[in-house]
Amino acid sequence: MLSKSLRLDPRKRQLFTLIPYLKKYQAKIIIGATMVLLTNIVAVVSPWILGNAIDRLYLEVSRDILLYYASLLIAASAVEGLFRFLMRRILIGVSRNIEYDLRNDLFSHLQSLSPSFYQRNPTGDIMSRATNDLSAVRMVLGPGIMYSINTLFTAVLTISILVTLNLQLAILTLLPLLAVSVCVKYFGNQIHQRFERIQEQFATLTTLAQENVSGIRVVKAYNQEEAFIGRFQEANQDYVDRSLSLVRVWGVFNPLLTFLLGLSSVGLLWYGGRQVIQGSMTVGDFVAFMAYLSMLTWPTIALGWVINIFERGSASMGRMNQIFQSKPEIRDESSSTLSTLEGHIQVNNLTFSYNGAPVLKNVSFEIPAGQTLAIVGRTGSGKSTLVNLLCRLYQVPEAGIFIDGSDINNIPLATLRTHIGYVPQETFLFSETVQQNIAFGRPEASLQSIQESAKISNIWPDIQEFPRKFETFVGERGITLSGGQKQRIAISRALLVNPRILILDDALSSVDTDTEEKILQGLAGEFTNRTVILISHRISTVKMADQILVLEKGEIVERGTHDELLKTEGHYATLYERQLLKKELGVE
Repeated sequence: MLSKSLRLDPRKRQLFTLIPYLKKYQAKIIIGATMVLLTNIVAVVSPWILGNAIDRLYLEVSRDILLYYASLLIAASAVEGLFRFLMRRILIGVSRNIEYDLRNDLFSHLQSLSPSFYQRNPTGDIMSRATNDLSAVRMVLGPGIMYSINTLFTAVLTISILVTLNLQLAILTLLPLLAVSVCVKYFGNQIHQRFERIQEQFATLTTLAQENVSGIRVVKAYNQEEAFIGRFQEANQDYVDRSLSLVRVWGVFNPLLTFLLGLSSVGLLWYGGRQVIQGSMTVGDFVAFMAYLSMLTWPTIALGWVINIFERGSASMGRMNQIFQSKPEIRDESSSTLSTLEGHIQVNNLTFSYNGAPVLKNVSFEIPAGQTLAIVGRTGSGKSTLVNLLCRLYQVPEAGIFIDGSDINNIPLATLRTHIGYVPQETFLFSETVQQNIAFGRPEASLQSIQESAKISNIWPDIQEFPRKFETFVGERGITLSGGQKQRIAISRALLVNPRILILDDALSSVDTDTEEKILQGLAGEFTNRTVILISHRISTVKMADQILVLEKGEIVERGTHDELLKTEGHYATLYERQLLKKELGVE
């Protein structure tokens, strides 16, 4: 085992996850590195030409000699410029390609994660990692790698030449640069810690902005604009303070490197100047030595910049790795090739807890294929949790739910969700047209099919009044539509995929009773030969079901048909009487 002192700092290992991406483009990286080497080889020729030119002109001033060395310098600069262009084009191009791959992989991985992941992590934080942190990682892959290679080659070539020119002078002038390693270690850690805190606060800032924009109606309705502005300003000030703490570190680090370079120049002028005076060193060699030493100026300064880039990138990659290392709780566990479902559902003694709190207790029922089951109950009784389990949005306990005789955990997710049309309690519409939202689950659907599903859900009359009919944009989350319109579009979307199992989770709660009756009349034909699960607070929605379950605190307390449950004079009958009274009083 490695000793503790030799173990790599876990923070530094974050960037190791980029190795597979780098291997994909290793040929281009090798070519780019070759261009860096050629750039530096040509670059070190120029001081040699300059030194020789001075010594020749010191002995003999001639236009021909001047033109000869000037031509050599111009040619060397031109070749260096060409190689430098190719170096940047290749290596920066690779960084953009890896950024593209990394962004695609991150988005694909986010699609695979379970809903519980999104419940634990704010949207703004996820967006920050997918954008701001990704940009910091790209800087490592592009300028970071390019200038690291460039600094290495420049340092090796230049120091080798300095030692060859004058060993004693080289030792004297390079001695102050040994302190650079100490500076890099200390300031590198400081930069990493501070940048990690900056990114965390940026995520908080993004979350605040995202929540405010999404909930602007609620903010305005409760006159909380000033309160939100205050919260945002406070978070923004914290972000600025953290950013300034990094600026202060960087403000000391960079000048310190420049100071160390200055000490090297002082050593050159003092010791090198004495050698020129004593005649043990020519003026040309002195100028060449000074030019080579000045070539170390940029690599030394760039070293500080590169360390900054790598520490930022390491912190950001660590935040991205937290997403990549999150495993989907819901995934295909078997090799089943089942591709069709009829819709026969059995639930056997299903018990489910969320975050340690029991939500469902020993729930059992059966729905023959083609029948309709309704579930009623108070808020928090477990109705929505039950349908989430039927869609496998949560991990289902083994042998808890069977569809067509197969454990739901053994049914391929693609098969299960292709055969289920689900309208959740909280309707979500995309910032697209009405047509695109309805066709979301079946993009290839014809306009005629889309129109038919719109008529069944009774959204057709509303669409005819929209300025661009089906081509009308609904805005983010359907902000331009009423709650009832959004629910009916969501029902159309579910019907269009022609599912074997249709689940409506309180999908008519935002429409009035007259509209509800029209929708139910339209849906009556769609319920035939299809397993339907209805969840509602309204008895008018569920009374036509073949079987009705009443949930109370996660348990089934009553079951039967509408007429059977009225005779028991229990929870269902009480709920029915209350709703009849509200209807008589004209209360929705």
